[in-house]
Amino acid sequence: MRGWFRQHRFALGSALIHLRKSPGGFLLNVFVVAIALSLPFAGLTMLDNVRPMSEQMSVDPEMSVFLKIDTPREQAKGLAGEIRKIVQGNKKAKIVFIPREDALDSLKSKNGLADVLNTLGDNPLPDSYVLKLDAFNSATEAQDVDAVAEQLRQLPGVESVQVDSAWVKRLAALLGVLRLVLLLLAITLGAAVIAVVFNTIRLQVMTQRDEISVSKLIGATDTFIHRPFYYTGALLGLCAGVLALGAVALALRPLNTAIAEFARLYASEFQLVPLAPLPMAALLAMSAGLGLIGAFLCVQRHLARVN
Repeated sequence: MRGWFRQHRFALGSALIHLRKSPGGFLLNVFVVAIALSLPFAGLTMLDNVRPMSEQMSVDPEMSVFLKIDTPREQAKGLAGEIRKIVQGNKKAKIVFIPREDALDSLKSKNGLADVLNTLGDNPLPDSYVLKLDAFNSATEAQDVDAVAEQLRQLPGVESVQVDSAWVKRLAALLGVLRLVLLLLAITLGAAVIAVVFNTIRLQVMTQRDEISVSKLIGATDTFIHRPFYYTGALLGLCAGVLALGAVALALRPLNTAIAEFARLYASEFQLVPLAPLPMAALLAMSAGLGLIGAFLCVQRHLARVN
């Protein structure tokens, strides 16, 4: 085990020595890779901030069932059992019966409406039911609720059914599109990162060609020769990841200034925050992994030609 650690320590030291010989080229490549990584990192940060807000907004979507104005009270209350059968798949559904008198009193309690309602004479409001359903965060779940609404419309005595799921379907569909775009962007830019690292290691192999040939002549194994290049690729990806995360964190400050003005109009204190430490660590590991993949592909292709 000590020998294994000693070999990797030597390979890492060798990689650092070669990087110190040409720091300008390495830093330029880090900058290029960081630009490519900053776009998916920024997109992931945005989605991570929007997701909790969208989940909070989609809590307990409601469905209002309005009965015909001439429906007898006993028949209106008897519909509760039929409604419960229809929504039995929604385990946490809450069914609340609202008599027309309570609905009228609720409207009268609102400023400016009492005088208007008094001029109408008889109560114009029907009995109704309010159904509070489980939160749904996808367009598919919202479509299931629409199917339930259609069944409720078929019940005797039901005048209309109002569902507030349209905005949730739009939000869920938008988030789904953003996730797909971010995934495609990450794949594309990940390939670009691998290509940049591949070219960087290729140039390093060319400059060390004579040194590699001498090492093979004195008995160095392929693994011993390849290992420093692997570390170089991983370090390039890791440093670029750190720079990209730092750039995204700095960009959040001016964005939050602009967002604060917009959020204040809706009495909200929403702000963008950086990713949590665990997702950041995962992104850094992914960045180093992309660099390692680029180095591996280059080493397997070009070092095999060195005799």
